[in-house]
Amino acid sequence: MGMTITEKILAKHSNKEKVSAGENIWVDVDILLTHDVTGPGTISVFKQEFGKDAKVWDPSKVVIIPDHYIFTNDFHAKRNIEILREFVTEQGIENYYDVGSSRYKGVCHVALPEEGFTRPGEVLFGTDSHTCTAGAFGEFATGIGNTDAAFILGTGKLWVKVPETVRFVFKGDMPDYLMAKDLILKIIGDIGVDGASYQTMEFAGEAIHQLNIEERMTLCNMVIEAGGKNGVIAPDEKTREYVKSRSNVEFTEYFNDEDAVFSAEKVYDVDDLKPLVAMPHSPENVDLAENLSDVRLDQVYIGSCTGGKLTDYIAAAKIMNGRNVMVNTYVIPATTDIMRSLWIERVDGKSLYQIFYDAGCKIGNPSCGACLGGPEDTYGRLNGDEVCLSTTNRNFPGRMGSKNAKVFLGSPLTAAASALTGKITDPRKFI
Repeated sequence: MGMTITEKILAKHSNKEKVSAGENIWVDVDILLTHDVTGPGTISVFKQEFGKDAKVWDPSKVVIIPDHYIFTNDFHAKRNIEILREFVTEQGIENYYDVGSSRYKGVCHVALPEEGFTRPGEVLFGTDSHTCTAGAFGEFATGIGNTDAAFILGTGKLWVKVPETVRFVFKGDMPDYLMAKDLILKIIGDIGVDGASYQTMEFAGEAIHQLNIEERMTLCNMVIEAGGKNGVIAPDEKTREYVKSRSNVEFTEYFNDEDAVFSAEKVYDVDDLKPLVAMPHSPENVDLAENLSDVRLDQVYIGSCTGGKLTDYIAAAKIMNGRNVMVNTYVIPATTDIMRSLWIERVDGKSLYQIFYDAGCKIGNPSCGACLGGPEDTYGRLNGDEVCLSTTNRNFPGRMGSKNAKVFLGSPLTAAASALTGKITDPRKFI
C-alpha cells in the first residue's frame, strides 16, 4: 500500500520509511511562524516551560511577522509588538519583519512565500489557522496553538497524528468568471465546515494546475474552513519557478504513489460551476451569486491572505476599470510587495492603483486589516449593522468587527462587480 504526499513528507521528517493515517509520530520542523496576536502567548509559554533564559532550538528557522493589529493606537496591540521586539533581540532571530521598518512585509501567509520560506517537501507550523495556505507549495503546513508552538521553540519537534487524505479533482479549463475562491466555496458548501475534520485536503486535476501559485494559495488557505488539517497541491513547474526565484535552499518534491489510499475522492467539472457566495454566518452557507442580487451592501472589502494578492487585484481591476463604485470599497493589499505592484501592474495602460483610486476605492496599508475585526480604529472594520461582501475567509458573527454586521464571502471578481452595483452581483454581468 502506497503513501500520499502528506504521508511521504511526514515519514521523511520522522525518519521513517513509511507512515500511515492515524499513526502518531514525532516530526522535525523546518519553519515555525508566529505573529503579533499569538506570538506573545507563545513566548510566555516557552519561557514558563523552558526557563526565562532558554534559547530557541534554531533561530534561523523561526519567522515572526507582525500583521494583524498593527496600524492602530490600541495600547495592548502596541505592547504585543514590543514583546516581539524584545524576544527577537534576546534570541538573535533575524527573520523578523517589524512594522514601521524597511523590512515590514504584511500578512504572514503571503509574506512567507514572498520571502522564500515555503518550499516543497518541508514541514511548516504556524500559530495561525491559515498557515495551511502554504500547502500550495507541496509541503505540509498547518496551524497550531501557543503551547505546541512553545514546545517547537524549545525542541524543534512536535507530536503529530498522520491525517487521512481526501482528494478533490477539478476537471476542465477554468472559465474567466471563476476563481479559486469559487472552487473552495463549492467544496465547503458541499461537505460543510466539519466535512474534512483533521484530514488532508488534496487538490488535483487540470483546472488546479492551470491556476497560478496565488490562486492555489487561496484554495489551501480555506481548507481550515472545512475542518481540514492541511491542504496540499502536488508541485509542478509553476511551483519550482516561484520557489527557486525566492530561495536557494534545496528541497525535495513528493507525489502520491499510484496505490496511495484516499479516504474519499470528489470530482468536479469547472464548466458546471458558477460564481458562489457564502452567506452569513458560515462559510458553508453557500448560494449562487446570481440568486442573491436583491442583497444590498454597505461595504465591499478586497484584501486579506485569501483575497489580497496581486492576482486578486488584477481580476478586480479588470471589472472596475473606467467605472465607479457605489458603496464604500476597501482595497487592503496583503503585503508591501503587492502594494508596490499595484503601481506597476497595468490594465489597459493604467496602473491597478490608478484604476482603484479613480473608481473611488479606499486603499489601505498592507496588513490583515479588518479581516479579524481588531480595535475600533482598524481601517475597514465593521462597527454597526452593515452588510459587507468580502474576499476574506470567515464570516462568523463579529469576525470583521461588530456582531451585528453581516458578512458575505465571494471572489475578487464577485466583490468588484458588487462594488459597482451596491448589491451582490454575479461577475458575469461585467465579463
